[in-house]
Amino acid sequence: MAKPLTGRKVLLMFVAFFGLIIAVNVTMAVQAVKTFPGLEVANSYVASQTFDADRAAQERLGWTVKPAYANGLLTLDIRDRAGNPAPLGQLEVLVGRTTMAADDRKPQMTRTDGVYSAPLSLAPGAWLIHLSATSADGVLFRQRLDFFVEG
Repeated sequence: MAKPLTGRKVLLMFVAFFGLIIAVNVTMAVQAVKTFPGLEVANSYVASQTFDADRAAQERLGWTVKPAYANGLLTLDIRDRAGNPAPLGQLEVLVGRTTMAADDRKPQMTRTDGVYSAPLSLAPGAWLIHLSATSADGVLFRQRLDFFVEG
């Protein structure tokens, strides 16, 4: 003989169902905040004050960057408008995952024949490069490059 469906049983089913949904949402939100804080710059208002002037100066350089990764070697081919190796004063590179900061690395790039390279072990998947360089006359060049490592 089947037991009757009472109001108490229905209430417990609803509480269990919505309790599970809330627990999963809270867990996912905590994990998202722990792995990626969401910050690109420390103070977006201050960064916005010089954005247009910085972008115009960077565009006047006419530099293009082509990243490549093969056999454990990351290469960055940075060229000027004429296709020649860009004259860099300083270069900083941060390589990381697109979704979390735990895998961030700062490889030491070396220049060979106008191409910058560094040995780096990257797992398959989506990666990004935050590149920051200065020109010979002190203009700051920054770029974010997304790339995919085949697995």
